Formats: sequence, C-alpha cells, structure tokens
Amino acid sequence: MFLHVVEAKHVEGHRVHVRFSDGTAREIDLSESLAGPISEPLRDVEYFRRFSMEGHTLAWPNGADFAPEYLQDLARSQAPA
Repeated sequence: MFLHVVEAKHVEGHRVHVRFSDGTAREIDLSESLAGPISEPLRDVEYFRRFSMEGHTLAWPNGADFAPEYLQDLARSQAPA
C-alpha cells in the first residue's frame, strides 16, 4: 500500500496538521526541513501557508514538495514520548 497525505491544514508558523491514508494524523513542524534553494521561499510563513495537495502530498507553487513517507517519519520523530 502506498502512503498518501489525504488532508492537511496549516496550524501556525511552519507547522501543519496532516492526515495520512493509513489513518494516522499528526502535527508536523517543517521548520528544520527548509534547507536549500527550493525551500527558501517556504521560510516565509505567508508563502509556506500557500501549500496545496498535489500528487498525494503537500506542494507549493514553486515546485517544492515533501514525500508522504518523509512527512510521516518526521511526524513520528517529533511525537512526544
């Protein structure tokens, strides 16, 4: 089974609440994942908020996106113990 993002909502800053096709839902802080030239526009929170759902994941107008598997791994690593 392929993992997909089925719903996403901006929370604040660089935090997004994401629901995955396997039924899990988590809040993710992407602030530490915004490295490199493609991510530079996303560092501006107003631009970051402009994500949409494309190809079963989050995507931005400049072509930046994150694989659903990466998002879920990040969510798990950020979950409180």
